[in-house]
Amino acid sequence: MAFNCIETSAQDGIYTILLNRPDRMNAFTVEMGNELVAALDEADGDDAVRAVVLSGNGRAFCAGMDLSTSGNVFGLDETVDASGPDMERNRDEGGKVVLRMYRMKKPLIGAINGASVGVGSTMQLPLDVRIASPYAKFGFVFSQRGITLESCASWFLPRLVGVQKALEWSFKGNVFGADEALAAGLISEIVDADELMDRAREIATGFAANTSAMSVAINRQLIWRMMGAEHPMEAHAAESRTMYHTSTRDGKEGVQSFLDKRDPAFKDAVSQGAPIGFNWDAEPPFE
Repeated sequence: MAFNCIETSAQDGIYTILLNRPDRMNAFTVEMGNELVAALDEADGDDAVRAVVLSGNGRAFCAGMDLSTSGNVFGLDETVDASGPDMERNRDEGGKVVLRMYRMKKPLIGAINGASVGVGSTMQLPLDVRIASPYAKFGFVFSQRGITLESCASWFLPRLVGVQKALEWSFKGNVFGADEALAAGLISEIVDADELMDRAREIATGFAANTSAMSVAINRQLIWRMMGAEHPMEAHAAESRTMYHTSTRDGKEGVQSFLDKRDPAFKDAVSQGAPIGFNWDAEPPFE
């Protein structure tokens, strides 16, 4: 599939997405958001893809929303009543991308190569691993632009770094470096710029080696979804269904390969469908 604002490639089970507006520091546009959703759909639908790496071309990851566009720079329709029944038509564009990431069945690894502020920071939050070069910058700068958090950041950010740090960053709207991001747990590693993509691919390969694609997909969904559960019984119910599903399929091969002292040959493809009662694409209605 051809794209204007991103570049994609697939090799050795790793699907790579590069934000590709280097002359604009990969600033986010509605078109870029739509292309990211399409690329994630493509990666998720290909059983040969086991993990996705997201990074940026040039010296930036994503310098936030492109504020030079005409009209409402955030892609919102100012003629629609924000509290009325047409609000479905006015969802924030970054949020659409983030919700697609949330539903992914493949692990997502972010290689943050440079500046990433505004939506450049919030779009990272549903990634499963975020590593960064020493040149990376982060910032939830919305208060300094007179707007609110977006891209579901009010849900993801406190779950990743804690309520106190999420409040501090969202109140101040300051830009901070990789060291502060690492200390707060926003990223897991700082990697030399020349080695950043290799390290991201190494992590992706580690997720795929000798693992069941179905197990990884379900585990990813279980952990993300259960962060909003009200009681551990919800996890027990979901895990009971998924455990039955996997134990009767790839689980048999996993046990036998352990007994045989050999690498497993898992065959259960994610495209064959989710366990009964476990909807990959479940999403609450937008109100």
